[in-house]
Amino acid sequence: MNILKLLDKLSDDKFFTTETSRSVSISKISKFGKKAAIASAPLGLGVIFSSPAKANVVNPNERKNVMKSTLTDALQLALVLEYLENEYYSLGLSAAGLIPSSDRTVFMQISKHESAHVNFLKSVLTSMGVTPGAKPTFDFTANGNFSPFSDYNQFLILAQAFEDTGVRAYKGQAGNVMSNKTVLQAALQIHSVEARHASQVRRMRANKGWIELADGGNMPSATNPVYTGEDNTEQAGYNTASTFGAPAGSAAYDEILSGSDAQAIASLFIV
Repeated sequence: MNILKLLDKLSDDKFFTTETSRSVSISKISKFGKKAAIASAPLGLGVIFSSPAKANVVNPNERKNVMKSTLTDALQLALVLEYLENEYYSLGLSAAGLIPSSDRTVFMQISKHESAHVNFLKSVLTSMGVTPGAKPTFDFTANGNFSPFSDYNQFLILAQAFEDTGVRAYKGQAGNVMSNKTVLQAALQIHSVEARHASQVRRMRANKGWIELADGGNMPSATNPVYTGEDNTEQAGYNTASTFGAPAGSAAYDEILSGSDAQAIASLFIV
């Protein structure tokens, strides 16, 4: 059972629609493994689908509250990741002599994007009547394992790790924000920009713009969690490796990160 594939299925906008009955949805889930679905689904979906016998007595207001909570959690997670990236690039640009003049324009632009993302997420949460989470205190040395603001190579390594994490994390939360189509559209727009950042930084490190298998490309072992699951070559029952080989087959489809995995990666750099 591929949990990442299941979560990707749950994030498909066509999977849950107003026209699809709950019994049909459960039937679809069961084909992927009902127990695994309930265990790995976002909080709101886990509550809604954990007990078929109680399905008909779920209070509509409770359902709305669960959906709002799930949406809020997804936005708060995205905000933490954007806080992290925004502060990282701000500190990098402020570090004298760190970023070569030929690359400064790139990171100045990326920094502006991340700042815009932070402001957007805070605005959305506020409009929902939710207080945006405060910016954490970050330790970009990861407890002394990195020196990104005195070593440009390490700065690039973490930039790639953060951007690759962001791309996978946004994709992983698609199912949690689909209750609000406006937010979903904006999240997808941010996701594609994060993917452009990731590709740009990867090429600045002389890496391919895409990820093959679970190899981030010249990355230290400390960043391995960022690429966990990327070696998957099974997509909706189609074995991509059988036609293209495992490297190209895995590279043709990016995998998602669950919320808990994204939080675990971010927590490595939070005091």
